[in-house]
Amino acid sequence: MRILVVNSGSSSLKLRLVDGRDSVAGRADLPPVDLAGDAAIGSAIRGLGPFEAVGHRIVHGGLTYGAPVLIDSAVRRELERLSSMAPLHQPPAVRAVDIVAAASDVPAVACFDTAFHAGMPAAASTYAVPRSWREDLGVRKYGFHGLAHAWTSRRASEMLGEQGPSARLVTCHLGAGASLAAVVGGRGADTTMGFTPLDGLVMATRSGAVDPAVVLWLQNHAGMHPHEIGDALEHRSGLAAMAGTPDMRVVLDRSSRGDDDASLAVEVYLHRLRTGIGSMAAAAGGIDALVYSGGIGEHAPEVRERVATGLEFLGITVDPQRNRAAVPDTEITGTGPVRVFVIAAREDLEIARAVGATLSAETG
Repeated sequence: MRILVVNSGSSSLKLRLVDGRDSVAGRADLPPVDLAGDAAIGSAIRGLGPFEAVGHRIVHGGLTYGAPVLIDSAVRRELERLSSMAPLHQPPAVRAVDIVAAASDVPAVACFDTAFHAGMPAAASTYAVPRSWREDLGVRKYGFHGLAHAWTSRRASEMLGEQGPSARLVTCHLGAGASLAAVVGGRGADTTMGFTPLDGLVMATRSGAVDPAVVLWLQNHAGMHPHEIGDALEHRSGLAAMAGTPDMRVVLDRSSRGDDDASLAVEVYLHRLRTGIGSMAAAAGGIDALVYSGGIGEHAPEVRERVATGLEFLGITVDPQRNRAAVPDTEITGTGPVRVFVIAAREDLEIARAVGATLSAETG
């Protein structure tokens, strides 16, 4: 079966044609949906050739969807309703659903970034807030990047061999957006992103975790409007706020040249990352393997090496030569007992697998 995988984000639209051998038979990278336009997207889809099904990456499934689902009119309405919980990512994805549906009449499946985390223990997913918030408003930890964490944890399990099926993993998806997950026996046990993708690690332009009272203080004492605060936390924080650029490559280069702001940004980033890995290892009840993916995770050996410095007490070390030469998928374990892997994030293949399984279940 040839499956069109649609990954619509706030800054790009990625189309991948995946064939039945888990390989990409065609690809197109476009501007975000609103900039690309219906005609250009339709032309790109036709240029990829025929396909029998579509898989859409959808960031938020809320409490409604804990697994991939065939898209019909009711599902489409629910996806739009959930847009308020992921305002940067959900609207362009829903728009892509409509555009692709207009260009083809094959079955389409929604594959959710929250689904991998839906089975987290209640102790990990529950916030200590009023019951009405939790039960009536759905306030809880959802987690994101689930498609990436699902793929990398499955691939790490394969690379671990006999130990894989029961392994305790910490998966690090480090890109412009970044999150960690604790994975035990292939199932999510905890993660760093929360109710929205803003929580957790320091990211390119996102703050990651901050004391919620900061937001209240800025509103009540600094006179800031919620939209102004939200825009700052989403678009003007993270590496960009500390070092003047969201690009980790530039930050690392400036730091190596003695730039104090860049050096502080790196130290803050690494501190949050190390402490996050420690907390995820605790949630997993230990750690057998640490997995890196994403643009920074796959291509920044300095980050991987410096993270390991300070985590030796967990048994995490990296081999300097293997680390510097790493090309995914590969192992960079040093002298410690914890295996360390660098694995390419393949959400496209994860989505294609989910589409095939969903359609098979639908047809019996």
